[in-house]
Amino acid sequence: FILAYALCFAAECHRLRREGRAAQEQAEAAIRLSTEQGFTLWEAGATIFRGWAIAEQGIPEEGIAEIHKGMSAWKGIGAEVGYPSWLAQLTEAYGRAGRFQEGLAVLAEALVVTNKNEERWWEAELYRLKGEMSLRLGEVKANLGKSRRDKPSQGKSRVPDSQHSASSVPTAEAEAEGCFQKALEIARKQQAKSLELRAAMSLMRLWRSQGKSSEAQHLLSSIYSWFTEGFDTPDLRDAKALLDQS
Repeated sequence: FILAYALCFAAECHRLRREGRAAQEQAEAAIRLSTEQGFTLWEAGATIFRGWAIAEQGIPEEGIAEIHKGMSAWKGIGAEVGYPSWLAQLTEAYGRAGRFQEGLAVLAEALVVTNKNEERWWEAELYRLKGEMSLRLGEVKANLGKSRRDKPSQGKSRVPDSQHSASSVPTAEAEAEGCFQKALEIARKQQAKSLELRAAMSLMRLWRSQGKSSEAQHLLSSIYSWFTEGFDTPDLRDAKALLDQS
């Protein structure tokens, strides 16, 4: 039982480091052992990790199905601990599949569960993901409106669609900025440095697109300089690449 527990948490560690292949290997080992020994809880959790890992490696629809399977089993035995994190993993998979509206619906559920159970260790990331999903959805709506405007007009004017699409990106950016600031606030209060780094990167990308380069540079450099190890991990590599672009 302890080995199954350890394998699941090894998968979790690799997930936190955004190492999809390694997370999948540990999750599959946990699934094999848990299935053999009848450890339903760890089998369910490992199935969720496996789904996230599959989506992370570029097969999001298969990953989404796997996450749903694991979450159904997790809830089926009455477990609620960790549920906001499970929903965040599902959101990431939806994002990779371009299903941003569904991702936002999942995040709304995750925030409700977070408040209900007071399980807040992943709350900062929930708000950051909400900001990212809002931005992507705004871009999709704007592009859809543009494609409609570019088509030869037939019949009635499509001005309402044009007006809607024109306002989609600024509205999404304002909502996203609020979410990123909330994520930063929570991460700093919890001293969750890795989540603070992620929120700072998301906000930096947004600010740069708005021409706020100096503010963006200061924001990220101040948190990046805190770290003394882990520079081979994707998050810190991405942060350095962002800083080097200026």
